[in-house]
Amino acid sequence: MEFKNIILTVEDGIAVVTINRPKNLNSLSTATVNEIGWAFDIIAGDAAAKGVIVIGAGDKAFVAGADIAELAAKDTLSGREFAIIGQRAFNKIESLPKPVIAGVNGFALGGGCELAMACHLRVAAAHAKFGQPEVGLGVIPGFGGTQRLPRLVGKGRALELLLGGGIIDAAEAYRIGLVNCVLDTPKKDADSNTIKDEKGRPIFDRETFLAEIKRMLKGFLAKSPVALTYVIEAVNRGFEHDLEEGLKLEADLFGLIYTTADCQEGLNAFLEKREAKFIGK
Repeated sequence: MEFKNIILTVEDGIAVVTINRPKNLNSLSTATVNEIGWAFDIIAGDAAAKGVIVIGAGDKAFVAGADIAELAAKDTLSGREFAIIGQRAFNKIESLPKPVIAGVNGFALGGGCELAMACHLRVAAAHAKFGQPEVGLGVIPGFGGTQRLPRLVGKGRALELLLGGGIIDAAEAYRIGLVNCVLDTPKKDADSNTIKDEKGRPIFDRETFLAEIKRMLKGFLAKSPVALTYVIEAVNRGFEHDLEEGLKLEADLFGLIYTTADCQEGLNAFLEKREAKFIGK
């Protein structure tokens, strides 16, 4: 399949989905959202892809929001359909049984923040910005922002961001639990000195940022693929139920994993004091 708005690569077990509309700050058109969904269909069926990183092209934006010109042309029916298209695509990300990390390398506003929240973890560059500014345009989030944001940061903080339409920096996003960590990766010269722009600001090193996220993801992928899948399933499905039902689900999966080769290998390797060799079965 040929993509026009994203780039999909798979190397060394890691799929990288790059939103590739830098002239539009990687904004989400209908075509782009559809391509994201197709990319995750491919990843789901690709045994070579063990984990995923989602990132924006360039160093200014992860995704700066939806394509406003396209939004302005919609009506009630087409607006609802656009929301459903986005929700379906982002649900594919959240439900993927492989770890997905958002590498937020700049603005993550509106649909961009929603895209990041659909990923299992979020890693922010130091200069990243987050927000759901839709109310300032007379609309509301449509790709899951009203649902995922409260689940991540709590109802009160979510409403503050959703009602105020404000933008927060990476440090604040980390403080309230919207992101898992913040990476400061400035470019360095041959003497390891930070390279700065004409205004004295450190220049972002995108390659180092992406390499650090890959290192983090490889740490997860060194574990049992089956166990990773079951953890994602337990957390995602558990959120749909109360604690009692969630605990039942966890117990069922805990028992089911004993039927896998990975479980036996992991336990035997520990007892034998050797490194486990998982096969994902």
